[in-house]
Amino acid sequence: MGKVVYIAEKPSVARQFADTLEHKENLHFSKKDGYLDGGDTLVTWCVGHLVTMSYPEAYDEKWKKWQMDPLPFIPDSFQYEVIPNAKKQFAIVKGLLTDKDVDTIYVCTDSGREGEYIYRLVDMMAKVGDKQKKRVWIDSQTEDEIMRGIREAKDLSAYDNISSSAYLRAIEDYLMGINFSRALTLKYRYTLQDVLQKQRVTVSVGRVMTCVLGMVVKRELEIRNFVKTPFYRVFANLQIGENPVKAEFRAVEGSDYYQSPLLYKENGFSKKEDAEKLIADLSQPEPLQFTLVKSEKKKEVKKPPLLYNLAELQNDCSRLFKLSPDQTLQVAQELYERRMTTYPRTDARVLSTAVAKEITKNIKPLAAYPGMEPFVRYILEKKTYENLAKTKYVNDKQITDHYAIIPTGVDVTKADSLTDIQHKVYELILRRFLAIFCPDAEYQKVALVVKRKNESFFATFKVQTEAGFRKIFDDSFFKTPRKSGEDEEDEEKNTDPDKQEEIVCDENFINYLSSLKKNDIIDASGFEIKEGETSPPKRYNSGSLILAMENAGQLIEDEDLRAQIKGSGIGTSATRAEILKKLVTIDYLSLNKKTQIYTPTYLGESIYYVVACSMPVMLRPNMTASWEMGLSQVAEGKITSEEYRQKLDAFVISKIDLVKKENQKARITALLQRSAAYYKKGKKKSSK
Repeated sequence: MGKVVYIAEKPSVARQFADTLEHKENLHFSKKDGYLDGGDTLVTWCVGHLVTMSYPEAYDEKWKKWQMDPLPFIPDSFQYEVIPNAKKQFAIVKGLLTDKDVDTIYVCTDSGREGEYIYRLVDMMAKVGDKQKKRVWIDSQTEDEIMRGIREAKDLSAYDNISSSAYLRAIEDYLMGINFSRALTLKYRYTLQDVLQKQRVTVSVGRVMTCVLGMVVKRELEIRNFVKTPFYRVFANLQIGENPVKAEFRAVEGSDYYQSPLLYKENGFSKKEDAEKLIADLSQPEPLQFTLVKSEKKKEVKKPPLLYNLAELQNDCSRLFKLSPDQTLQVAQELYERRMTTYPRTDARVLSTAVAKEITKNIKPLAAYPGMEPFVRYILEKKTYENLAKTKYVNDKQITDHYAIIPTGVDVTKADSLTDIQHKVYELILRRFLAIFCPDAEYQKVALVVKRKNESFFATFKVQTEAGFRKIFDDSFFKTPRKSGEDEEDEEKNTDPDKQEEIVCDENFINYLSSLKKNDIIDASGFEIKEGETSPPKRYNSGSLILAMENAGQLIEDEDLRAQIKGSGIGTSATRAEILKKLVTIDYLSLNKKTQIYTPTYLGESIYYVVACSMPVMLRPNMTASWEMGLSQVAEGKITSEEYRQKLDAFVISKIDLVKKENQKARITALLQRSAAYYKKGKKKSSK
């Protein structure tokens, strides 16, 4: 029997495999240069990517100079090369993989498209050839999971479709980036240089990157062009029992103002004098009293939220801790490599039925985490995990590569060694996980409608009757109030005319309200006007932008709706953070680190206009999402690589032909000049 090589993506992961094999298989490893030697068992690693695609000039020197005529650049076959600073490790890895004494290779790179691609490139460049290759596909780095992955490892060929999808993703990004960046730079660089007063400008275009730039610029233009509309809402100051209560006017059917042109909306006037006239008409005769025409009591149940995928975790970490997406991913990766959480680069927010059957292994050890013992004890005593597989938190159909991010239950007692931010992110994941085993939160609502003359006023009251899962989130970061002025984008200075206010009260008052009967008389002390104005859309922060990317440009608040359209996003959970980081690095977007809000730079807005005028399809989220969906279909075996390549090549050729034929210089110049005023030094862009 020959030697066995385990190849991981990073040195730290390789060490985890070696430690597990030492403990479970009684092996002993000594450290060598670039690998761990266990006799007939060897463990090595990549350092991320070891191999990359070659630039066009590697095919032919003529491509070194950027020229329009030869474009598009679409080679029949692609060339690859070892990354210069990775040559030493590649040589070590190649030597181990091709050693004649090695007959079995366990591929242990990250279990996803990118991890698959990293190994396949190494295999191709090293010319490993015909050896037994097994794929280890795991969701965490606990010893049990590593051994399960090794024990159940499938032939590498079982992942050929994912490999094909990975190659195509890289080819797609390469062809679009190389061709579109060169074409638009050659066509419009002098126009940009003249207007921007820069010596050199390169138009950098990417399949996902350009689309995200477009989302941020479009939002900025919406804010810039927004025209405020004032409105005036009328409230009656009622006295119900011993409690003063505000009820809001609404021009429903039967009102003298029903569908009146004087209204901005049914609950607001366009002019203050019309609101004042309503008050004057209703103030007489005295006494000021209202008649109760409707009292409706209903129970509301709120279920625990779905589990975290990476996008949701990045959104909460942005909102609560002001972490950028790449910072959150880094911390999540660190927790994964410490074996404390499952694989972070996941789009799923549910568990598999297989995991649900053994979920107590994840729950029991969490009692050791500070403050969690009462919740864990409740879950285990009540056995609330027993019917987990029948809930919305388990769905095999919603899982592709990995299930949601959850605590593994391993090394909980070592939480003290975590950094402050690791602690916070881990606790977010832990609390979200335990919440799904807790009861629903329950609320009691009472909606009142009172009337004076022909006009109706409305008030809704709400009380939490059962905290349920909310107890897990109490007294944690979820309850941390935002400091005044911390995030100007979140300041609600205006009253939203579409938002119906709910009055939070206690259970005694809810019971009193429930005792009221139709036609009861309710006293009032007067009226008041609340003045407001419509607000522009908010700028994207790092969390909301990640969610919008996940949902193909739609910022969907409802988590169940988000789950329904899963799989149609822009980019992937593994790439979104890096894309945002790159947009900031190349100065297309600006990130306020304190508020985590993104705004375009003048250069970024200029690039947007170039793309919008020459190939606007690159700015459409649904188009970018359709390419990503196509890659998923390749991975699932629904379409072939050849079909995908034909569509890709045709797309690139058609867009390059269009750029060559059209000249949008005058239009682009006009747009750039018009936006220049918003980027003058010292001029603060308005967000309202």
